[in-house]
Amino acid sequence: MDPEKTHIRQLREGNKESFRYLYKYWSGKLHNFIMRLSGNDTYITEEIVQSVFMKIWEKREELNPERSFSGLLFTMGKNMLLNIYEHKLYQNSYKEQLKKNSTIAENITEKEIDYKLLREYLDKIIEELPPARREIFKLSRVQLLSNKEIAQQMKISEHTVESQLTKAITYLRTKLKQHYGMEVLLLLYISLF
Repeated sequence: MDPEKTHIRQLREGNKESFRYLYKYWSGKLHNFIMRLSGNDTYITEEIVQSVFMKIWEKREELNPERSFSGLLFTMGKNMLLNIYEHKLYQNSYKEQLKKNSTIAENITEKEIDYKLLREYLDKIIEELPPARREIFKLSRVQLLSNKEIAQQMKISEHTVESQLTKAITYLRTKLKQHYGMEVLLLLYISLF
């Protein structure tokens, strides 16, 4: 009778000596097989050999002595190696995605901070305007009133409203040019001026 089949039958019944025999006989062969597949990665190979034999012990009652034990070991080892590589691939992909999202979040945060600082600076220089001019500017650009509505509300001519708005915008542009580039001025011009 084939000694391997005998040991597999005994292993199915929980015989530790048969397990030791199969481990001693097959672990080196499985090790060499996985080393070739993994490109000589010793750490992964040792991990897989241990895992395969742990699985064999756990599932010992399901072993079929009539089937190829070597085929079972090598298939399990190869599948475990593929699972490790697949997991690493997903992990690297996930890390890349996190890095990308983190960069996007940093950029958004920087832009939000830049916008907030610009807005604060703009509010500061609006406050530097003479009181009547400041009020006309705010009514026009913040409350979005027309020149006619501002003139009626403040009891002044539309021409005065236009003149004061022109002076306010010229002053703001001059102050902003000293600290910010043309792109910022263009954006502000579209939104405010």
